Amino acid sequence: MKSFKNRDFLTLMDYSQDEILRIIDLSDELKEKRVNGESHAYLQGKTVAMIFEKHSTRTRLSFQAGAAHLGLQAFYMDPSTMQISRGESLMDTAKTIDRYADALVIRTHEQAIVNDFAKYMDRPVINALTNESHPCQLLADIQHVREKMGRLKNLKIGYVGDVWNMAHSWGIVSSIFGWDMMYALPKKYEHLFWPRAKEFIEKTNKETGGSFTMTQNLKEAITDADVVVGITFVSMTRGATEEDMKKKLAEFMPYQINTEVMSWAKDDGIFMHCLPAHRGEEVTNEVIDGPQSFVFDQAENRMHTEKALMALLLGGIE
Repeated sequence: MKSFKNRDFLTLMDYSQDEILRIIDLSDELKEKRVNGESHAYLQGKTVAMIFEKHSTRTRLSFQAGAAHLGLQAFYMDPSTMQISRGESLMDTAKTIDRYADALVIRTHEQAIVNDFAKYMDRPVINALTNESHPCQLLADIQHVREKMGRLKNLKIGYVGDVWNMAHSWGIVSSIFGWDMMYALPKKYEHLFWPRAKEFIEKTNKETGGSFTMTQNLKEAITDADVVVGITFVSMTRGATEEDMKKKLAEFMPYQINTEVMSWAKDDGIFMHCLPAHRGEEVTNEVIDGPQSFVFDQAENRMHTEKALMALLLGGIE
């Protein structure tokens, strides 16, 4: 297996199934240490810079808490107070950060921005969310699925939500693990799926035996699903008007996950949501607070998987 040290984490398309499982296995170990109160400060004396251009609760807090557990000092950098907001180039910003910090965690808009930081930095760059990809969330989701289902094989994923970073990322992971993913959405939005992810998914499914289907039939997507994923219908989109968002919400509302919809999934199926949830829109209270939902266990795993990722990329653990 290729060494993790000094690698970037831009999308899960850059990592093999075995490499992803290495991260998940280490996440389990660090989670157990946290539960048992065992010290695991593998990155004492190192630093990580954090740039967040988008709102964040779980991602920012999980990275900062996880960094503290690892003995890693995290510095939050407000983009509005950085010189880049006054015209300094991305290249100069990246090269400067590279001299001060041992890694960069960045949450921004376009994937190209993350890729450019990685281009100009020698230190690891970690994608904490872009419009196209949310790889850190999927690490937590993989850990969560394995914890709750007891396996990572022979799974059907029923997915509902906006054509945005989570849809792309779930499609990528499903193809890597050979899962069957059915994505229910209004047909007019299908063409918005990230072309790079679509190409990767099609190619990888041929190798792993997985499948990826877009459908307008919600019942078809959810029936016999092991995992039902509900994601916001209207994502953090720049430039969208309030009228645009209202129209889009109305078009997606027939795809809401409610108790009837969950009854179509397998009896031991689970509901997942990356949060924040818009209760009464993509999911009802009865489902997200119900016996098949463990969304706060899922959210907790963000911290454990991000710790494992940082420990590996920064060389604290081989």
